[in-house]
Amino acid sequence: MQNIPSKAFAMPFTNPAFPPGPYKFVNREFLIITYRTDMERLRKVVPAPLEVVEPLVSYEFIRMPDSTGFGDYTESGQVIPVMYDGKPGSYTHSMYLDDHPPIAGGRELWGFPKKLATPTLAPHSDTLVGTLDYGPVRIAIGTMGYKHRELDLAEQGARLAGPNYLLKIVPHVDGSARVCELVRYHLQDIRMKGAWTGPAALHLVPHALAPVADLPVLEIVEARHLIADLTLGLGEVVHDYLAR
Repeated sequence: MQNIPSKAFAMPFTNPAFPPGPYKFVNREFLIITYRTDMERLRKVVPAPLEVVEPLVSYEFIRMPDSTGFGDYTESGQVIPVMYDGKPGSYTHSMYLDDHPPIAGGRELWGFPKKLATPTLAPHSDTLVGTLDYGPVRIAIGTMGYKHRELDLAEQGARLAGPNYLLKIVPHVDGSARVCELVRYHLQDIRMKGAWTGPAALHLVPHALAPVADLPVLEIVEARHLIADLTLGLGEVVHDYLAR
């Protein structure tokens, strides 16, 4: 008789959608545009015990050309600065990407809120351009002047290394929540290769199933273009919503 639990780490059991970690990324490239939005809308989407202290959202386009087990893919979505237990961190609100293994692995391991879509990130002449298409509809366009001014690598590495939070939900076979947890993880072994800023713009379009525009852009606060090697660390549960 097979010892199922000894080999069970992902589905399908005999041919998992992703391999065991660690998950290392080489030349991971970010365009992060931080903007001011509506505070009440933020509070409605950020789960307690996380706290929102400023009406800010970071919209991210991320190119991952070389990642262990996940391959070559691109990701885009919204990350919200939060406080937990009196310390600053980031809550991942939405992520859209074009590759099945990191969708399956991200959702099953950590609880990343990932959906299938088509993001891009690439330089075009003097502009770094990020886009996100959900089906035939373009719902996000981010642009930044290409490498206008260098940023301090140590400072940007420290920002990437901060705590990140996710709401992990796994349903029971009856449709109720079997797992409902607040998860914390860190990016590790960060080796910064470049960091720049420049003028930036962000345009978000309403969509029924990819509602990035529900957190509207009121003012651009900051833009960063980063390149780094790093490891995506596994997580820990910091709050169990189903615990009695």
